[in-house]
Amino acid sequence: MSAEIILKALCVVGFIFAGVLVYRQIKKNRATPEGEAEWQKEMKHWKWNAGVGVLANFGDTLGIGSFAGSSAAFKLKKSVEDINIPGTLNVGDTFPVLMEAFLFFGFVDLDPLTLISMLAAATVGAFVGASFVTKWDLRTVRLGMGIGLLLLGLIMACRSLGVGPFGTTGDALELRGAKLVIGIVVNFFLGALMDLGCGLYAPCMALVSLLGMNVGAAFPIMMGSCAYLMAFGNTPQFVRENRFDMVATVCQGVFGVIGVLIAYFFVKSIPLTVLTWIVTGVVIFTSIMFFKDGVKTPKGTTH
Repeated sequence: MSAEIILKALCVVGFIFAGVLVYRQIKKNRATPEGEAEWQKEMKHWKWNAGVGVLANFGDTLGIGSFAGSSAAFKLKKSVEDINIPGTLNVGDTFPVLMEAFLFFGFVDLDPLTLISMLAAATVGAFVGASFVTKWDLRTVRLGMGIGLLLLGLIMACRSLGVGPFGTTGDALELRGAKLVIGIVVNFFLGALMDLGCGLYAPCMALVSLLGMNVGAAFPIMMGSCAYLMAFGNTPQFVRENRFDMVATVCQGVFGVIGVLIAYFFVKSIPLTVLTWIVTGVVIFTSIMFFKDGVKTPKGTTH
């Protein structure tokens, strides 16, 4: 059995596993008066969040990333409570990103050892990081989101300008020795940063380029990393701690998959430069909003 088949099978397993976890937790929540009231409150924003799911994951499939745009949309519309944004991003986008990984495994003839080791590193990083983020209060989440989004916005700007590793190209389809170790270690930390809502796509593409790999290799690496770290790394912890918006998560899952399929099957090419710059500007502006709210939030606040 080939590595590609095994990895795709894990996507299916992850889809079912995460789906069962989310379904059971939402059912448990709605069995209480408080949980049902929260569900009805969240339902007020379902149309907005459904639109976010489609558009963000449409862009995600094309390599823009979904966390930046989704975070900004949730914050600007106040459709998800700030403290639940990291969990909602990671739990809700599990499903569309698993779909992406399923579709993109085999996109290039990538070395199995390189791919699997980097996927495992990101998953472990997310698992470790989630154990901390799920315990943070509202102030820490807001400040963490501010830092994460600011860094992501700067990386996206560098990518658009071709500055640093984004301006380099290579043709390698495998890593060995020191380069493989660097790839594993850096992807571990990128996986941990995912728990903050700081997307992995842009920095992962920079990492792949810096290590001299074919840019096409970034797609299975970054999509597979996100898929597995979400499904098996941090989603179980965010769900267990009930740190996610129930309705927004369902919207991200269902409508996000629709966005992925539209992008993959119907969009062959699209000019992304202007769109990427718009997202970059919005992300940096949103990071400032998180900082501003975080500074004003008393320590220990949970809502």
